[in-house]
Amino acid sequence: MTKKKAKSIFVFGCLAPAVILVCVFMVYPTIEVFRTAFFQKSNFVAEETFAGLFNFQTLLKDTTFIESIQNMILYVVLITLITMTLAILFATLLTREKIKGSNLFRVIFYIPNILSIVVVAGMFSAIYAPTNGILNTFLSMIGLDGLRQQWLGNPDIINYSIIAALVWQAIGYYMVMYMSAMTSIPENLYEAASLEGASRVKQFFMITLPLIWNNIRTTLTFFVISTINLSFMFIQLTTDGSLATETPLNYMYNTAFAGKYGYGMAIGAIVFIISFLLSALINKVTERDTYEF
Repeated sequence: MTKKKAKSIFVFGCLAPAVILVCVFMVYPTIEVFRTAFFQKSNFVAEETFAGLFNFQTLLKDTTFIESIQNMILYVVLITLITMTLAILFATLLTREKIKGSNLFRVIFYIPNILSIVVVAGMFSAIYAPTNGILNTFLSMIGLDGLRQQWLGNPDIINYSIIAALVWQAIGYYMVMYMSAMTSIPENLYEAASLEGASRVKQFFMITLPLIWNNIRTTLTFFVISTINLSFMFIQLTTDGSLATETPLNYMYNTAFAGKYGYGMAIGAIVFIISFLLSALINKVTERDTYEF
């Protein structure tokens, strides 16, 4: 056996398990979702009847689905903007400023990310509880009884309560990633900028932000997709889509397992297409020249 052939066999052996797992648990299920979306089917094992584009035509007239898409856009836009902004801000402060106990702050910020979304949902259910919840109790203690709310029971604010919880859960992970990128930037760049009279803010926009831009692009795409998934799980555990908190994945889950499996898969196919288009749009919008040091 030649050296080249042995190398090819070794590479194939290393890649084969991962390729098989991806095909079995990602590629095949995705294809099956799109296929089933063109059929009428009551459950996973029931007989199916070809329906063509009927499920997709029905979706266009489904007000619940349209509202769920609006909620998804609201979550993706607000959670992404707030989380990314705060993560970059905190990463900059803990990296560039001499803050006492900065390592402790890193641990504190990162803790929410290691918690299961089930635990996070349980915590915020207790925080938002209307009578003895931590938030309303705290507001009463400081004399702000007028601000007490049904945080998960008021349709006007419930989506923003969910957004706040998901932002809290996500900030630490991305902060640590940006801190790792920032610490690799040579200190002499900042020293030269200081000698030129550049302020801290100008140094951030002229040095820090451009040099970590590739990290931001990568994490932004990942974060948008994870927000779509995490918002579904959080809502499923707290409100189950009631009070105008329905998201497409939540609606898909409840529909597919309530006797409309084919219709639910059509919702899943639309969510997949939207996610793919969002990723492509983000990559295009954030595209810029790469700076190196």
